[in-house]
Amino acid sequence: MNWSKRAFTLTLAGLVAGGAALTAAAPTNWNNTVVRADGAHVIGNPRARRVLTEFVSYTCPHCGDFARTGDEALKLAHVGPGTMRLEVRHIVRDPVDLTAAMLAWCGTPAKFPQTHAAFMHAQPRWLAVARSTTRAQRQRWASGDLASRSRAIASDLGFYAIVEPRGITRAAADRCLADTKLANALADNSARDGERFNVAGTPSFMLDGKLLPDVHSWPALEQALKGST
Repeated sequence: MNWSKRAFTLTLAGLVAGGAALTAAAPTNWNNTVVRADGAHVIGNPRARRVLTEFVSYTCPHCGDFARTGDEALKLAHVGPGTMRLEVRHIVRDPVDLTAAMLAWCGTPAKFPQTHAAFMHAQPRWLAVARSTTRAQRQRWASGDLASRSRAIASDLGFYAIVEPRGITRAAADRCLADTKLANALADNSARDGERFNVAGTPSFMLDGKLLPDVHSWPALEQALKGST
């Protein structure tokens, strides 16, 4: 078939316009929208109809189980499409937990979801190391200023290797670990949230401002979400 130059140009223009239309129609992935508000990382559509709050601790094995089994499913089915936004709030239990939380807060809010997931997916390994530390190591974790204590924990448990692939260099990590203002804010927010929301354990979940009783795993949360629609 012989096409004229004008016909070819018009056809090409139509293809380009069609491609632009397809691009414009592509759905938004709200998992990529992350802000910090009221001591939490808020992931998802700010106008979402529903709000799920997760209370989490990095040294809580059940929190790690939830992250590895439920985080992706939750984001795929609810957060990503924009029908729900997720608030992640820290319940700080110990110095190791605080060190991990400070590193999870390091950098821009956009870094948080991946850094949070990295800590949780690596949790079985570094938590086992933490449980087998020597007395001398634990003394280092409790001696000196905040920066010295936090760096000792991060070094012994391999935290630097966890955050570096997320674009957080060792120098940047050390600056975050020396941030007493951040450490105090995380501790204060933990105490405040635990009291005002009556959080008895982790992980715990609050849906649209109401604490979900006896929901501490992905199967239980999935069932609660289905029953609330």
